[in-house]
Amino acid sequence: MPEVFKNQIIRLLKHTDYEPVKLGQLAKKLGVGSDDYPQFKEAFDQLRQAGHVIIGAKNLVSLPALAGQIVGTFRANPRGFGFIVPLEPNSHGDLFIPPDSTAEAMTGDIVIAKVKRKGKRGGEMRYSGEIIEILERAKNKFVGTLVKHPEAWLVQPDGKSFVEPIVVDDVGAKGAKEKDKVVVEILTYPTEKHLARGVIVEVLGKAGRYETEIKSIIHQYHLPGEFDAECIEQARRAAKQFDPEKPGKREDITDKVIITIDPPDAKDFDDAISIEKDSDDNFVLGVHIADVSCFIPADSPLDIEAKTRGNSVYLPARTIPMLPEILSNGICSLQPDQERFVKSAYLTYDDQGNILSRRFANSMIRSKQRLTYLQADRILKGHTKDAATEVIELLKNMETLSRAIERRRRKNGMLHLDLPEIELEFDESGRVVDAHPADDSYPHTIIEMFMVEANDAVASLLDRLNIPFMRRIHPEPDGLSMTNLTKFLRAFGITLPRQPDRKTIQDLLASVKSADFSFAVNLAVLRSFEKAQYAPLHVGHYALASTHYCHFTSPIRRYADLMVHRVLERHLQNESVMKEQEQNLVETGKHITFTEQRAEDAERELTTVLTLQLLEKKIGEELDGVVTGLTGFGLFVQSKKYGVEGLIRMEDLESDRWSYDMKTQSIVGERSGYSIRLGQAIKVRIVSVNVPARQLNVTPAEPLIHKPKQSQKNRKKKTQTKRKRRKKN
Repeated sequence: MPEVFKNQIIRLLKHTDYEPVKLGQLAKKLGVGSDDYPQFKEAFDQLRQAGHVIIGAKNLVSLPALAGQIVGTFRANPRGFGFIVPLEPNSHGDLFIPPDSTAEAMTGDIVIAKVKRKGKRGGEMRYSGEIIEILERAKNKFVGTLVKHPEAWLVQPDGKSFVEPIVVDDVGAKGAKEKDKVVVEILTYPTEKHLARGVIVEVLGKAGRYETEIKSIIHQYHLPGEFDAECIEQARRAAKQFDPEKPGKREDITDKVIITIDPPDAKDFDDAISIEKDSDDNFVLGVHIADVSCFIPADSPLDIEAKTRGNSVYLPARTIPMLPEILSNGICSLQPDQERFVKSAYLTYDDQGNILSRRFANSMIRSKQRLTYLQADRILKGHTKDAATEVIELLKNMETLSRAIERRRRKNGMLHLDLPEIELEFDESGRVVDAHPADDSYPHTIIEMFMVEANDAVASLLDRLNIPFMRRIHPEPDGLSMTNLTKFLRAFGITLPRQPDRKTIQDLLASVKSADFSFAVNLAVLRSFEKAQYAPLHVGHYALASTHYCHFTSPIRRYADLMVHRVLERHLQNESVMKEQEQNLVETGKHITFTEQRAEDAERELTTVLTLQLLEKKIGEELDGVVTGLTGFGLFVQSKKYGVEGLIRMEDLESDRWSYDMKTQSIVGERSGYSIRLGQAIKVRIVSVNVPARQLNVTPAEPLIHKPKQSQKNRKKKTQTKRKRRKKN
């Protein structure tokens, strides 16, 4: 089970600032403890045997040198050039491909490139490449908008992976019309002299309409469609056989005060909360989670489909569920005044929020009330009209306990990043009409704390059983990532130790909370972390400061939780818990980590598309923004209201000679000395919007360089000088 360690080793060695060290020091930089060192060593040995890493002079570990040819994945840039991400890691990293050397490769293609030396700069050899063969095309179908050109019909692909138009013939065969969104299949790929040629295989609808854009995203990201008949029939049988009058060996707690708190548009309620006091006046938190596993046997058609989907996909105003709605919105959903089967985690706390005991059970509940986060917040703030006394008391106890848990977890090092979310507002036709900051009232934190505690408690139990299970892991950031973070922060006048611990990062985030560059700093901290993932490796969850962690609280929408429920069920039934092969867990973990990332990417892109459609109607309007990215060709500014990034091109800045200074994280005007820094607040004006290319172009709305006013005396002298010059001429 060394896969995660392999990724960490390669990621560290690929850092541009990595300097070769011995194996023991490498383990130390990755935060590998003595218990995990054997697995780390196994991972390293496998990488070395495969030629991915080498041990050179003085036993120093590094990546192999760049060879004369490399095989890798091409990543195109809209400006014509691109990069190859090598399949086999090397000490140079990604290889730059100039615009005239791409061989018409497209993003995602597997290619062979010849490596060319470009001479040394700063003591380091520079390289570029020339693609000499395309081994495998990433895909042969694209989604785009049909447009009429004087000489041919063209499809302009969506997104940034393929920017050149595709020539199509016989557009009438599928009834396509100009400005329709279509799916086109490539017949011949582009060459130096000719555009790609394809055929329309499906018409999605008129470009710009909500339903059309949804279909476009589903095609682009290969998101799942409707459930097949076998899965629907299995779900119907499960619903028909559900009999709350025959709960089996479940604890009947339908008389307890139990509520759900969810967003206003939620339909699948998979978690409910109760709180009571024990004989010692300690809080006993009950976290009750929909018992999906009792309706879906392992390896059944519906289980296989749920595993393939990995998770539900939450797009703006649309959900693609992991389970059929007869289950997800029906018998599994913890709807008010309905008997439902759950798995209950009972956690007893002292007044400092420390756990005194844990107990787990199969139960049957009846939720007393379904609240939205805003409703719960209003009750906690004293607006209690029409609220039942028992619900008011429960909410107050929930807030008291949550704040104690939050204090304890923060003391232990839990990190909270302040990255505000934006919610879109839709009209009845599905068009975005406005945007506003997402609700972040305290009931969100209450539910978050309780879910984290339940996940932690289940993982602790399964660890004591000493069996492999699907964990949610978040490795500690490597040493170079933290060093690079400290370098980045110096541009803001912030000094951190080279290897900051959690407490230092907590203090950092608190210190920038109200600053203009708060977003930039929070984003930099996030990017210095590895992404959380699913795997059986025992490495804990760094951001949550949890030694043991898994996902247990959302089995309606995440397959990882369903897997954990099945292991817990065997324990509750006093059955010997079967040890699933670790390799199976590794492979499943990779898959559901991929489907999770795919869902996030699809949601992000559709949100961008819908927002850009709105901004198309606001050309010339001003936006408040913050600088979130700097490059040699311009700077990126994120709109505070809409959340999308716009590009200010270097040539659109005021007349000066501008250059990017990586060391100070700023763009500097050489004549004026004026600098634009990462995290700086800036007001911009919308210049143009290109929805298919996902591009927003903006310019500064106000002068960046404020010229000092000349005194009247100086103006007179200047005028007199000009008159003298005219006389001489």
